[in-house]
Amino acid sequence: MSLVNVKNLARYYGQHCAVDHVSFELNAGDILGFLGPNGAGKSTTMQMLSGNLAPSEGEISIDGVDLLDEPKAAKSALGYLPELPPLYKELSVDEYLRYCAQLHRIVRSDIASAVDLAKQRCGLDREGKRLIGNLSKGYQQRVGIAQAIVHSPRVIILDEPTVGLDPIQIREIRELITELGKEHGIILSTHILPEVQAVCNRVQIINRGRLVFASDMDSLLQRQETGIFEVAFARAPALEVLSKLPYVTGVNGSDYGRFILTTHNVSAEQIAKDAVANDWGLIRLTPTQHSLEQIFIELALGDNAGDTSGNKDTKAA
Repeated sequence: MSLVNVKNLARYYGQHCAVDHVSFELNAGDILGFLGPNGAGKSTTMQMLSGNLAPSEGEISIDGVDLLDEPKAAKSALGYLPELPPLYKELSVDEYLRYCAQLHRIVRSDIASAVDLAKQRCGLDREGKRLIGNLSKGYQQRVGIAQAIVHSPRVIILDEPTVGLDPIQIREIRELITELGKEHGIILSTHILPEVQAVCNRVQIINRGRLVFASDMDSLLQRQETGIFEVAFARAPALEVLSKLPYVTGVNGSDYGRFILTTHNVSAEQIAKDAVANDWGLIRLTPTQHSLEQIFIELALGDNAGDTSGNKDTKAA
């Protein structure tokens, strides 16, 4: 059974459709990157998944429980960190997490151990007595994540968890998310491409309220491949020789034994084997790749953005 099941989810503001009939699943062990430009519908979707915003249409189930029919039961399996963490900065970390544990109806005798475990998992062991307002932004984010996991939910939703953090804090939060993903299903909403690449095993891209891509991370990374290789040889063959290789569709060369090969359906391994077999003295073999930014623009902002018809990749895995 999937931990989260979303079917035809839609949200209208008057005539404006902010989320346009989105469907996807989250399974145990998944860290799902929910990616899109600002204003694409990410936060609106996250608010509906967390039960903070009613959908105009569609169904949401959390751990097999319908969120609309049984909201309390469904939310008990859910931890949520909104884009602006709901922190009471005049409280200490311990006071705040105890309060959150009470909100989640943890049995009084179990609150202390639940708070200690959440602090331990989020690297807050030594911060319990400190006022939240005196913590760095990175540690305040850790407190926000701790409140989301204090009741040991099966599903965690994180909305832009690293916005405003410095590079060291970002790395620490990403490591924390990776660690949490071993025991929870996680939905990570972000517009930061390296964030998805660093921590997620699945990704879906939303633009103008519609899913334009949904697959595993490997499929997204395969889109980086261009079929273009930069090669260099100690004993360079003539351009004509390279152009006659069955997989080569174009060659550009220089006077220094360096070439740009445009290829079709070939691996770097095969090119290396041919270089060795012909004693060309392979010095360099470097594939060129589309950047993740280029892929994102192609998928989310291209002419066909929002049109998922006929594209197998747009069907949620």
